[in-house]
Amino acid sequence: MNTPKIYKIKGMHCASCASIIERTVKKIDGVEDISVNNGTENAKIVFDSSKTNAESFNKKLEPLGYSLIAPMDHSMESMSANSMGMSENEHAEHLGLNQSKKEKLEEIKEMKSKVMSAIPLAIFSVFVMTWDILAQYSIAPMMSHPLKEFFHHLLPIFATYTLFVVGKPYLLGFYRFLRYGKANMDTLIGIGTVAAFLYSFAVSAFEETLRPFINVDHTYYDVTIVVITFIALGKYLEARSKIKTGDAIEKLLNLQAKTALVMREGKEVEISINEVKHGDLIIVKPGTKIPVDGVIDEGSSFVDESMVTGEPMPVQKKIGDSVVAGTINTSGSFVFKATKVGSETLLAQIIHMVEEAQGSKAPIQALADEISSVFVPIVLVLAFVTLGVWLAFGTGSLGFSQALSFGLVSFVGILVIACPCALGLATPTAIIVGVGKGAKEGILIKDAATLEKLHKVDTVMMDKTGTITIGKPTLVDIQNSSDMSNEDLIGILATLEKKSEHPIAHAIVNYAKEKNIPIQEVSNFEGIQGKGLKGSVKQIEYFVGNTKLMKDLNLSFDQTLLEEFTSQGKTPVIISTKEKVLGFVMVADEIKPESKEAINALHKLGIKVVMLTGDDEKAAKHIASLVGVDEVVAHVLPQDKLLKIQELQSQGHIVAMAGDGVNDAPALAQADVGIAMGTGTDVAIESAGITLLGGDISKIVKAIKLSKITMRGIKQNLFWAFIYNIVGIPLAAGVFYPIFGWLLNPVFAGFAMAMSSVSVVSNSLRIKSKRL
Repeated sequence: MNTPKIYKIKGMHCASCASIIERTVKKIDGVEDISVNNGTENAKIVFDSSKTNAESFNKKLEPLGYSLIAPMDHSMESMSANSMGMSENEHAEHLGLNQSKKEKLEEIKEMKSKVMSAIPLAIFSVFVMTWDILAQYSIAPMMSHPLKEFFHHLLPIFATYTLFVVGKPYLLGFYRFLRYGKANMDTLIGIGTVAAFLYSFAVSAFEETLRPFINVDHTYYDVTIVVITFIALGKYLEARSKIKTGDAIEKLLNLQAKTALVMREGKEVEISINEVKHGDLIIVKPGTKIPVDGVIDEGSSFVDESMVTGEPMPVQKKIGDSVVAGTINTSGSFVFKATKVGSETLLAQIIHMVEEAQGSKAPIQALADEISSVFVPIVLVLAFVTLGVWLAFGTGSLGFSQALSFGLVSFVGILVIACPCALGLATPTAIIVGVGKGAKEGILIKDAATLEKLHKVDTVMMDKTGTITIGKPTLVDIQNSSDMSNEDLIGILATLEKKSEHPIAHAIVNYAKEKNIPIQEVSNFEGIQGKGLKGSVKQIEYFVGNTKLMKDLNLSFDQTLLEEFTSQGKTPVIISTKEKVLGFVMVADEIKPESKEAINALHKLGIKVVMLTGDDEKAAKHIASLVGVDEVVAHVLPQDKLLKIQELQSQGHIVAMAGDGVNDAPALAQADVGIAMGTGTDVAIESAGITLLGGDISKIVKAIKLSKITMRGIKQNLFWAFIYNIVGIPLAAGVFYPIFGWLLNPVFAGFAMAMSSVSVVSNSLRIKSKRL
């Protein structure tokens, strides 16, 4: 079967590059599909490995200036570090782990040194150009002849350095266009600046020969210098910002512990995390990171899980509780048994999911990709047509010299101002930042399409159990009609219930433990089938059970009060002696403290909330009234949830379904957006479009807000990217010259083009600072 592989791309600078790579690789026999992401600079390729491989891809791509870096096999890394006699870091280097990041930083460093060398030349050129313009309007004195001659010979030297050293990528873009017919943004800049340079060089070299035909006093060396400097500066700022957009992955990787303290042959041994096996007993001391997933075997502590779940408060962990890799033990020591290691851990799954989501494409990107794929050829044609129009129609009224001058300015201006980069970066940079921010908050987004769809949701359906409620029985009410204190009554009740395996019994015993109520010894314990139990505490016989047991004992109790509680979805547990009822407690699936606030927040976003439950209608409606749910669907089976979603969708609603991700799988798949409420290591990450770690319902609100913020950022980016091109290209072409006398200097075109990409990436980075 063909499996997708993700490759890092070297040499990619714009959306047109993405389009060239996709078209080139798609033509290779054995390639089923390819998707190139301009934001992450990754290519996801589905291919038949028996027909082709990465070498074949690189053979086709390298002449065009691109290369694919082979994907990292994480399983290979964990298996073979020791067998190769290397340390973990050496092995990572050997495999190329983090290499692309290092190479990117090296590339940025090189870009910076070139930009810094070109900036003084650009400042000098702008100074000369400004003086020249001001002198024409008598604002500044005219340059003396020796000074003019000095500048006349100095600017060609500056322009030669700028074009052939700083502008080398653009020259290569021009060369590849001539040789292979493939054009990208570098090609546009290359043709524009080479045209300005060659025209100026011809004027300088053959000044006297050309004087009768054209104005030889005006050259465009300054255009070559300033345009290349601006664009190189823009590319440097863009590359620096793009590294910041993907820092969520790096932060997640940094959560991973490097070593583990393991019990081996009765001794504590510190080993590399790659050597940890299933079943290993691992010691965790205060302030250290938990290395792998597992279950506590001995001891207890409070664990800070904020980096994985986004929850700020440390969580109490005791024997039998699950712990997750990457979380920090705050106080106390404990020993746990490793259950998941390497790529099985929750942290590894989160990293994989975030990487996949950041590399995926949102449907809104399709239009930008379509435009980017034909953008460069159209701009090239437009530039040559504009030059031809200036020469054909301008010569009569302006004279050949002036028409050529204006035509050349327009030709260079169009090539320079056209910015496919801004279009190509508009969506992926916002998606990368949005997905990363979500991961930080414990909101895992499966792909960009889900993030886009979520902002349109107008109805949220949620399970009562485990979503609105805690999902396990807890003691919520005590009605004491005896002479004993509540503590003593609960103490006797818990003493009797500790022998029972029923979930309601566990709720009572847990309540007693939480309140530090002592549990005593019980004798003559006996279960009464379908009714309850009995036993003696301190020689007194007690009965615990339901109303049937009390009726069998001929004891009277407040039937009306019990029915009232029962209608609220609570289960009564009555305690009595043979003579009289001592009181009763109510056990229920308690509402989560954040549920009411979260449902209110959903209402403020204009979203309808529907609660699904298998309970009877009366009990469901009581809970719904407490939290403010709009609609209740009671007595539902899993297949009924699916039908309810279909019914709402047929009415034109965009439905999100929040469930536990296991028994709700069909409903989660049917919903426009499936939201799995995950807790700890039991999280079913692959079962839904969005997974909320920690099972916190308020994260549904945060996820929807994140989607709205990200989509707003994308729309702003696309708007500005289109505006730059829609306004800039006609202005550069001289469309407004006959009406207003406006003609855009290529220097300003270069500045606008450079700033377009920087502004798009900067706008995406703003998503990081938004409060959810």
